[in-house]
Formats: sequence, C-alpha cells, structure tokens
Amino acid sequence: MSESRRIDAQLLDSAPGLARIAVGVWWRTARWSVGASVRISARLARAVADPVLAAQGISEVGHELREYARDLLGITELEARVRELAPPADGSRNGKVSEGVALRVRGALLLRAAAEIDPDDSAHPAYARILTELHPDEGRILRLMATDGSQPSVDVRSTGLIGVGSHLIGTGLNMIGAQAGCRHRDRVPAYLNNLERLGLIWFSREPLEDSIAYQVLEAQPEVMEAIKRAPRAKTFQRSIHLTPFGKDFCLVCLPLDTAEVEALAAE
Repeated sequence: MSESRRIDAQLLDSAPGLARIAVGVWWRTARWSVGASVRISARLARAVADPVLAAQGISEVGHELREYARDLLGITELEARVRELAPPADGSRNGKVSEGVALRVRGALLLRAAAEIDPDDSAHPAYARILTELHPDEGRILRLMATDGSQPSVDVRSTGLIGVGSHLIGTGLNMIGAQAGCRHRDRVPAYLNNLERLGLIWFSREPLEDSIAYQVLEAQPEVMEAIKRAPRAKTFQRSIHLTPFGKDFCLVCLPLDTAEVEALAAE
C-alpha cells in the first residue's frame, strides 16, 4: 500500500462520526465519477437520438445526480448521525453518543473548515454575538480607543508616614467617559469591565509614555476629590489598551470615520 493510501486509511479509521464523512468526500467523488459519467453520457446521447426518450432520460439523469450529491456530501449518513446526536422528543438520553463525542465531532468539523480557503472569512464568528452585548456608550469607548489609542488611568492610594499601611482610595480613574462622549459617565467602570469580559480591552499596571496626559488626568475633579480624602495620598499611573482581538473587532465592525457613521445612519 502506498504512503498516501495508508494515510487515507488511517484518517478514515480515526475520524469520529461526522468527521469521517468529511474525510471520505474525496474518494466518493472518484468512485462515482468514473462509472456514473459514462452512464449519464449514454443516456443523454439516446435522448438526443430519440426525442420520445428525452423526458424520461433527463428525469433519470437528474435523479442520479441528486443521489450522487447526497452520497458525495454524506447527507444520508449525516442525517443518521444527527438523529443519534439529537436528544429524543421525550427528553431522555438515547445513550448512543456522549456529549464528549459530540463536542469532538464539532471540533473535527472546525478543523476541517480551517483547512478550507474562504475569501470571505475576515470576520470572526464571535463578532455578531459581541455586538448584541454592547451598550451604545461602549461602542463610543471602543471607537475612541481605536482612533486615539490607549488611554491613561490612575489609582489613588493613601500613604503612611513611613510608606506603609496604605489603602486604595480610587482605582482606574480616567477621562474615557468624557472623551468618548458617553451619555452615562457614571457607568464607565461597568462598561470597561464588560469590554474586558468580552476580550476587547485589557488593563495594564504600566503607564503610557505621554506624561502630559497624566498631568491633565490628575487635574480632573474626580481625581482631585480622591486625593483629598486622605491626609497623604499618591497617584499610581496605569493604562487601558485594546487587545489585538479588540483592535480587529473595531476595524471590522465599527465605522471609525465620522462621515461613514453619518452615511450608514442615513440608510
């Protein structure tokens, strides 16, 4: 047995359930095409020679093509496997396929899809769901970070006489709500938590290189108020960034140009 046939045989033996259908597509095509193409050609030739047989011949060819398509795509076997995976109407488990096997089938199909070339697969499948879990203010925050870059934030801590015994007074203070034009600025901390949950932003303990941005931030009323709560307080510079996933999400899903936003809203 040649090396390629040996590998094919191993794939057919190892691929579970529905994945085996995908692995077997290539040999089904070869098996059918040699014999069936000869039969169909002969029927079409007879139909041309005898118009009386034309309707019957075309019907037979169409039927065979449909059966071939079902066999090629594994529809018959697929339907049977899906019935096994689906729970019975009464809600009881049929005991044939475990949840782990069903998940492995889905994983196998996912890996098969990864090997296919699709010119229209630029959008991550999670983007549509994420859009349903965003508040409009969160969209404004993402647009700000996509256009203006990472944003500064500060923590405010009280300090003791000798630098020990400090406690946190304010955390993650920033100007994102004002700069993004959020309608509910008091909800910005919750917005940022949600964006982090969705994998769109991340919080860093490192500062940005722009020292002027921190001077402006520390002069904001919210920060000044936190500093006044303790006799001795100190600010710690932090930063908030888009993740690589978040950057791609903004590029794919959000119209970042004002003219584009207005044009799409008018449609």
